[in-house]
Amino acid sequence: MGRLAGIARREKKRAPMETLEQAEVNDQTGVAKDFRGKPGNRTVTVISARAWREVCAELGQDIPWTIRRANLLVDDIDLPRSAGQIIQIGEVRLEVTMEVDPCFRMEEQVKGLKAALTPDWRGGVGCTVLQNGAVSIGNPVTIIDAD
Repeated sequence: MGRLAGIARREKKRAPMETLEQAEVNDQTGVAKDFRGKPGNRTVTVISARAWREVCAELGQDIPWTIRRANLLVDDIDLPRSAGQIIQIGEVRLEVTMEVDPCFRMEEQVKGLKAALTPDWRGGVGCTVLQNGAVSIGNPVTIIDAD
């Protein structure tokens, strides 16, 4: 079992990420009314702390995870690498719909970041919200097979 290690959102395009201790997550606005939180296949984005540490080691830098612009940071658990899997965080259930490919913004922020995020789904996953609810730092995280 993993744990929720970070929560972040941004209010508008290109705005800095704001970290939160807790947030409401729902299928209409994503994490606490995040700018990108709209109904669809990427309502919430999740990144693995383990993958982020690998990226930082590869680049030889300690980079804040919020540079990735993901909403949720999970630790002590590997994220699924296929659509259809369920991530449960506290009472919230997210369905993985896609790999989030790193974009040019990553390269604008840190040279080499886009390439370092590309292999092995290191850029994280996009999810739809199946069950609305509140999340807090430290909430347990589990992966449920969709079979």
